[in-house]
Amino acid sequence: MNVHDSERISGLLEQAGYERAPAGDDTPDIVVFNTCAVRENADNRLYGNLGRLRPVKDKHPGMQIAVGGCLAQKDRGDIVRKAPWVDVVFGTHNIGALPVLLERARHNATAEVEILESLDVFPSTLPTRRESTYAGWVSISVGCNNTCTFCIVPALRGKEKDRRPGDILSEVRALVDEGVLEVTLLGQNVNSYGVEFGDRYAFGKLLRACGDIDGLERVRFTSPHPKDFTDDVIAAMAETPNVCHSLHMPLQSGSDDVLRAMRRSYRSERYLGIIEKVRAAMPDAAITTDIIVGFPGETEADFQRTLDVVREARFSSAFTFQYSKRPGTPAATMDDQLPKEVVQERYERLITCVEEITWAENKRLVGETVEVLVAVGEGRKDERTGRMSGRARDGRLVHFATETVDGESLAGQIRPGDIVHTTITYAAPHHLNADGPPVAHRRTRAGDAAEAGRSPRTPGVLLGLPTIGAPPVVAAPAAGCATH
Repeated sequence: MNVHDSERISGLLEQAGYERAPAGDDTPDIVVFNTCAVRENADNRLYGNLGRLRPVKDKHPGMQIAVGGCLAQKDRGDIVRKAPWVDVVFGTHNIGALPVLLERARHNATAEVEILESLDVFPSTLPTRRESTYAGWVSISVGCNNTCTFCIVPALRGKEKDRRPGDILSEVRALVDEGVLEVTLLGQNVNSYGVEFGDRYAFGKLLRACGDIDGLERVRFTSPHPKDFTDDVIAAMAETPNVCHSLHMPLQSGSDDVLRAMRRSYRSERYLGIIEKVRAAMPDAAITTDIIVGFPGETEADFQRTLDVVREARFSSAFTFQYSKRPGTPAATMDDQLPKEVVQERYERLITCVEEITWAENKRLVGETVEVLVAVGEGRKDERTGRMSGRARDGRLVHFATETVDGESLAGQIRPGDIVHTTITYAAPHHLNADGPPVAHRRTRAGDAAEAGRSPRTPGVLLGLPTIGAPPVVAAPAAGCATH
């Protein structure tokens, strides 16, 4: 969601006349920090980065620094008090105001702080500079109606607001027309989508509607909440060919007592029951999750129950976190906050358990041929190893060789956005390798766009944005009458 918000910020600034600074430019005209507030280290990283920029700005006083996103919504004017060299602070509800605020700060030579308490326009109406030629994010809702005791998101993103299905599908079609092959539907809780217009089955219908869009090859979504997960969504996933058999469903804890304290309105039996139904409908489904270790009051028995659920669920991947106290959340004031050393020790045991399972699950794919959507930036060692990388349909990361059986390299022919079929030869806990020659390679429109250096830009509906520089000269009207 933050990545997609950053794409909107880029789109707004480009529409206002800015251009992206070249790589390595140490003195751009503007630097924007789009922040997160889910974990404590986000605060530390922001103020550390702002501190490093201060001497740069001192040498280049025309530079502007803007801070937006969840941390800005939370800290508000505190950001300017802590870092008075910041020019603009904007929140989660008024991304579209950024160009105006920059212009105002420049004109008034003073910091502008504007935080709204509710959404002014749905973010998807804003212009967007997409980062990928082959994959696009599409918001179906913003905000959250849940009250998890550890989570600060509802306080910063507000109540759930749903987009109309027609608007969502129009955006998806526009992306596909630009060559995009894969779309990820975004929401704080995607399977409560429809709550605003009274249709509890709206999300399953939306998935099926995506299946009718020609040229859309992959549909993903994140994140669902177990309490709202319904059987019709499982059926839609299984029966709609372009919906990927991958599911990210946060567990948070395997202990019912901890789930109750977290105010997560499901229990481990319900969670495992959903997984059982998903695997019955889609035996090849890859299921990923989020897990928090060290929630206040968590006992060793509670932690053991989490390990039990992890072993039973057989996740293909898990995002694991040590509990982070967030001021303003109920959990921050709970008794029995656990010592750091206890949390760290449990966290290390959880990592070991998860990696044993993910490695075993990945080993089952050795010898299988998988379809890979070639990606950019997924393989940090690709240049050294002579491989390229991408994601299989189930979301697993695959590093694949590009040499044919004759020793010819296809590296110059395979582009990001192309589709490759390749056979898995090696499995690690977090990725798969395919070291033999590709079985097949299909060039795509997304690959053509990548080769041409063209990324999708979806226009928004936005009026009155300030632009950079003097306004264009308007020719004087000719003498005589004019027809209006």
